Amino acid sequence: MAQEKNEKNLERYSDAEIGTVKIADDVVALIAGYAALDVDGVSTLAGGEDREAISRGGVKRLQKSVKVDVGKEGVKADLSLVVQYGCSIPAVSSKVQARVKEVIESMTGLAVADVGIRVCGVSDPQ
Repeated sequence: MAQEKNEKNLERYSDAEIGTVKIADDVVALIAGYAALDVDGVSTLAGGEDREAISRGGVKRLQKSVKVDVGKEGVKADLSLVVQYGCSIPAVSSKVQARVKEVIESMTGLAVADVGIRVCGVSDPQ
């Protein structure tokens, strides 16, 4: 299966016998956002997005919180998060990195080169 990047920022997979599959960077960003919200200790994404807000607003809601670049060296994702008060920031960040990498690779077949985390807040304990 050959892999290449085309001019429309879509990842293309081709198999001469079957056809091609294209995955937009925005779809990879959506996957990364949902994966981060799966981790215990993550309150919301930076813009206050939770699963419900993402479901209503789609990819446009993620532009402040999730940046994804799909290149030849693999997927590079940067996420901005709000961590729940009382949780260990290094532990939550590590779990988010592992979860995002795992989910992107399993859902898309793309290799993940880097997952950067920026903690931009702590949720109110009340």
